[in-house]
Amino acid sequence: MRLYWKYLKIHFKSQIQYRASFFLTLIGQFVTSFSALLSIYFLMSRFHEIDSFSLSEVLLCFAIILMAFSLAECFVRGFDRFSAVISNGTFDRILVRPRGEMLQVLCSQIDFSRLGRLVQAVFVFSYAIPASGILWTPEKILLLILMIFSGIAVFSGLFVIYAALCFFTTEGLEFINIFTDGGREFGAYPLAVYGDGILKLFTFVVPLALVQYYPFLYLTGRSNNLIYFLMPLIACLFLLPCFLLWRVGVRHYKSTGS
Repeated sequence: MRLYWKYLKIHFKSQIQYRASFFLTLIGQFVTSFSALLSIYFLMSRFHEIDSFSLSEVLLCFAIILMAFSLAECFVRGFDRFSAVISNGTFDRILVRPRGEMLQVLCSQIDFSRLGRLVQAVFVFSYAIPASGILWTPEKILLLILMIFSGIAVFSGLFVIYAALCFFTTEGLEFINIFTDGGREFGAYPLAVYGDGILKLFTFVVPLALVQYYPFLYLTGRSNNLIYFLMPLIACLFLLPCFLLWRVGVRHYKSTGS
């Protein structure tokens, strides 16, 4: 853990050396997500409700997914850039170092400018939490925290899958973005509004609905099913097949010879 904190300090100090570039990128990330926020506002100002969810409830969903995605993208960025590590032979050096390869890849790229989306998520939370009309008990506060952390786990797992597939393809497969960036966009609204097919996809293939939709029903009092409360924990099990796929990829890795 001490090694990881050293990597964090190194990345932060290196990125803050070019402060103008760093803060402009941070602002750019904020503005990019702000356009999605505006689309939600204009849609809800016209229709007022979508599938019985109010604006404040939709914004709460948006903030949960945006915060989870921004934290995963910031701290698990190394797996998202893993295709370059494979193609230029850097992974050969990783394998001979006396540390786990996953830790080294995890620490190879930490992009603090991605936290611009996190700032926006915090602002949206500051509005949506009091405006949602939810009676906040310790149980529901705990559930909200679990939803965010399980969301980080799911998005991180998707980045690991992307990296693991690079062992077989060398280049990254862009279709994974359907579930990473696409999952962030879909997660701006309760997932059931897209229809039964999309809801099943994000329940049984990529468990984003276990992070967002089902526990949100419990959070807003639309359901008292205790299983919905536990679904964020179940979503974290998604990391197991991701880790296994990574191990299979490492075993099948062939050196570039460089």
